[in-house]
Amino acid sequence: MDDHGRGPDPRPEGGPGGRPAPPEEAGPRPLPYEGVWRFTAAAVDASVPQARHAVRDLLHRQGVPVSDDLAQGLLLIVSELVTNAVRHAALLSPVLGVEIAVGADWVRVSVEDNHPYRPTALEADHGRTGGRGLLLVREITREAGGVCDVEHTASGGKVIWAALPLKPARAL
Repeated sequence: MDDHGRGPDPRPEGGPGGRPAPPEEAGPRPLPYEGVWRFTAAAVDASVPQARHAVRDLLHRQGVPVSDDLAQGLLLIVSELVTNAVRHAALLSPVLGVEIAVGADWVRVSVEDNHPYRPTALEADHGRTGGRGLLLVREITREAGGVCDVEHTASGGKVIWAALPLKPARAL
């Protein structure tokens, strides 16, 4: 299946630790649920539930072996990332890209916009509402044993992604 140049690793190619597999090390054939799917959404509030439902339906339709907890975590991450893009990038990015990539052992969701600002997960003021979305994304990802990051795109925007293992993280 076409991986749009992202490689076999859950990290986008070119990012920290991301690397394409050498052709001579090509592994077994992909599992039926492996692949990369991308769709666009308008940078409006209505896109948040639409993106969440699209990801939920895709995981179900493709038969991705996600536990209920992992699926709920992924859907919350999608909601937070799309919400952030709508709230903070819509002026410079009226269209967002949402991507779901599934490998044999991981699933990655990412949201891309054309705004150059690279957000950071700062401790939010406990007296105000909002401003904790990326903290929540990082915590869900960490608890699942995954990784997340923000990277610049070639067009000057950014992509925020989270990759989670399909198998539960083992306790040490």
